[in-house]
Amino acid sequence: MAAISVRDLDEHVVSRLKLRAARHGRSMEGEVRAILTDAVAGGEDEQINLAQTVRERFAEIGGVELEIPLRKGMPRAAELPKLS
Repeated sequence: MAAISVRDLDEHVVSRLKLRAARHGRSMEGEVRAILTDAVAGGEDEQINLAQTVRERFAEIGGVELEIPLRKGMPRAAELPKLS
């Protein structure tokens, strides 16, 4: 098993890690191990498709048909203030 060493870690980060480890009932080393394991578990090639994720999440309740109103005319141009 490999070992790594992290130098010059900010004290604020260290104290937050200690608190997080205590909340999860682990040592600080165990917490860092869990964080690193979770960070690489998804794989580097796997990209999250937000639309697909939302579709899958709400698939059980069915789709929703939205009524799209007809345009009544061309949209007006935005009026931007002139820069001086």
